[in-house]
Amino acid sequence: MSVTTPNARKVLIKTFGCQMNVYDSERMGELLDKEGYVATNEAGEADLVILNTCHIREKAAEKVYSEVGRLRRVADERRAHGRETLIAVAGCVAQAEGAEIIRRAGAVNMVFGPQTYHRLPDMLARAREAQAQGQTPRVLDTDFPVEEKFDHMPKGRVSAGPAAFVTVQEGCDKFCTFCVVPYTRGAEISRPLAAIEGETRDLVAQGVREVTLLGQNVNAYHGDDGRGAAADLPGLIRRLAAIEGLARIRYTTSHPRDMTDALIMAHGEVDKLMPYLHLPVQAGSDRVLAAMNRKHTAESYLAIIERLRAARPDLALSGDFIVGFPGETEEDFRQTLALVEAVGYAQAYSFKYSPRPGTPAAEMADQVPEDEKADRLARLQDLLNRQQLAFNQRSVGRTMPVLFERAGRRPGQLIGRSPYMQSVHVEAADLRIGDIRACEILAAGANSLHGALAERSQAA
Repeated sequence: MSVTTPNARKVLIKTFGCQMNVYDSERMGELLDKEGYVATNEAGEADLVILNTCHIREKAAEKVYSEVGRLRRVADERRAHGRETLIAVAGCVAQAEGAEIIRRAGAVNMVFGPQTYHRLPDMLARAREAQAQGQTPRVLDTDFPVEEKFDHMPKGRVSAGPAAFVTVQEGCDKFCTFCVVPYTRGAEISRPLAAIEGETRDLVAQGVREVTLLGQNVNAYHGDDGRGAAADLPGLIRRLAAIEGLARIRYTTSHPRDMTDALIMAHGEVDKLMPYLHLPVQAGSDRVLAAMNRKHTAESYLAIIERLRAARPDLALSGDFIVGFPGETEEDFRQTLALVEAVGYAQAYSFKYSPRPGTPAAEMADQVPEDEKADRLARLQDLLNRQQLAFNQRSVGRTMPVLFERAGRRPGQLIGRSPYMQSVHVEAADLRIGDIRACEILAAGANSLHGALAERSQAA
């Protein structure tokens, strides 16, 4: 963001949810930088507050209203001192419930969805004009515009560190019955290969060593290859792997239906593609998977895992699980536990099912009681946590490259990431953020590893 000047407007962007929202918030920050806004972490200093919301978590909308209530009190206090505050709600909750937010939350001045934030300067101009006329600004923009928002974003991204997200695809055509993404992000759309390559080269020139390719359904990527055809994700990965200075490539989030032979081969053939894959399965019961409209079975998912591990034997897996989906029985849940046992996850995310307005699952009969969902989630998380700890413990004694991303709590300590997304704490005062060094893993906990630079470890 811009260097602070005495009269500069200040903006607070508060981000909820997924990596895509983190990416979107960064792009909004860059747009506002061009408008003369400076970032702040204090709501009391902010002339503009943007809540970039996520609709995946339980009671997402209610949490937004609660946050708006707190901001209204801050805005009232600022107004008493002659300073106005604009409050904006962005992201997926805004897309799904925009008109209701405008009706219910009088303190909110702007509501816009994830496909329209490139219009933010125009929305701000309209809001400020209303303020100048003594009116309360009320701006709503939740369209799905024909033009691609990436074409309207400022060039020359500012990197925040050695690892960066790059959005390559948005939206989803799968229509899982529990999911709001097709309604909040729209149909699948992919960026041209050349645009992604250009953004990645710019990031590498700024010191980025690792990129994570983002998409709601990233392995459905089908961007223009510049020759009148569509590139796929493995083709994009191979193109980016040729960029000098880029050391690591990751991608998320994937769908089993789009795990092609070519993508599986890329895991075995592209050294820069990290041996860690997030591949959500959601449940281990074919009956539940059919009700979710996942279009894969437990058997087909396990077959994909087998093929991936044949291509890349050291591959580590993470996944997503929903327990207590409508109609899920104890036997269905036991099949999920059996699948988890069969795969052996390095990490996983698990949640109780909660209805999302407008999704088919919200109207299904046989909703599972909350106490049963809580019991199943506790049992599943116990198993997943044991698997994660076991995976980390198997790292002890290994030497692996670590990309150092930030300073640790103690002087001289750096924290980095292993190829398997593990957080690694190392005493390395003479290294810099962005360095990649071989480290011997000395100890493991549930959520992180402790290591030493390999040459120092061997010398000791």
